[in-house]
Amino acid sequence: MFDLQNTVSVVIGGNGVLGSSMSSALAEAGSMVAVVGRNMEKAKRVCEEIELKGGTAIPLQADATNKAQLESVLNSVLQWGGSVDTLVNASGTNSTTPFFDLEMEEWDRIMDVNLKSMVLASQVFGKRMIEQGNGGSIINISSVSSGPPLSKVFTYSASKAGVNSITQFLAREFAPDRVRVNAVIPGFFPAEQNRTILSSERIESIMRHTPMNRFGDPDELKGTVVYLASKKASSFVTGALIRVDGGFGAMSI
Repeated sequence: MFDLQNTVSVVIGGNGVLGSSMSSALAEAGSMVAVVGRNMEKAKRVCEEIELKGGTAIPLQADATNKAQLESVLNSVLQWGGSVDTLVNASGTNSTTPFFDLEMEEWDRIMDVNLKSMVLASQVFGKRMIEQGNGGSIINISSVSSGPPLSKVFTYSASKAGVNSITQFLAREFAPDRVRVNAVIPGFFPAEQNRTILSSERIESIMRHTPMNRFGDPDELKGTVVYLASKKASSFVTGALIRVDGGFGAMSI
């Protein structure tokens, strides 16, 4: 049911904390994985760890906000693996700039990394999936900040709300071609991009609103990603926004 043998996966942002865990999950399930990121050294390290466990992976360098570079990645992946079956859009960045201090340069940067990159990758790799005629799976990484929005991360919250909206739009558009599009909504998984906002006061507030009373571990995203990548396990699942948040989204007061 969850066997990904004879498939090829592309993880954009696969060298990050969450992206690397997702890359490993796909490889552990049998998929050949292309780990894509701006930092080639980090991508290489992720691939080395995958290969040490018996998996197959290739590091590829690209700016996910640049369509030409993504098309180059696609060509490399096709030469290496012959197809594209799964795309994970895991690029992300954040900022705590107050609303009245927000400059459009920062707005554009966050929107580009979090939202534009997802749109471009879905164009490049989604088109290929449709052309192949075998279906496929696009998995977008959203956030609990997508709605209701969290305080202090104005632009980030807006970008992730966009991820949810475009996920469901593309799910409808791609369904006739058997390309499924879903989003994972992680709760709080401390990573480089959000450590700056995790003051002791904010951590206390997060724990009050998380019934499981702890942060998530990146490996706890593995099962959801493999499930959504599997044509057997999630064959009738598209347009879903799946929470992996320790109950954060179920809390009110």
